[in-house]
Amino acid sequence: MEEKFTKLYNETVAKKRHQMARLYMDNGLMVWNGNGANEKDNIQKYFQELPRFEYVMNTLVAQPSIGDAVSSQLTFIIKVSGTVKFQDNSNKPFQKTLMVTAQGDKWKIASDCFRLLDAIL
Repeated sequence: MEEKFTKLYNETVAKKRHQMARLYMDNGLMVWNGNGANEKDNIQKYFQELPRFEYVMNTLVAQPSIGDAVSSQLTFIIKVSGTVKFQDNSNKPFQKTLMVTAQGDKWKIASDCFRLLDAIL
């Protein structure tokens, strides 16, 4: 599930940003390098204003989450790291954490946190 969903997410970011809202819950939350948006329509607008980029994933780890925090819905925490290539051809390392939950027969993002990694001196 996690690899298929992550591939769909990456393809949508790269080629179909006008459809980003369909990946998020109505009340989804996204934080992109310290800047945030909530609700799926605001998240889509935020992505459409970002410069073009593509992810190259190096690692992907997923684990199920259970308990009251997810109302007993099938939910996964997905952690991804790799590099992101911007339209100016600069490559930067990143980490991303997604909380993805089942909504009927679809997976929706409840929470999305992306962070560019700066070198630590």
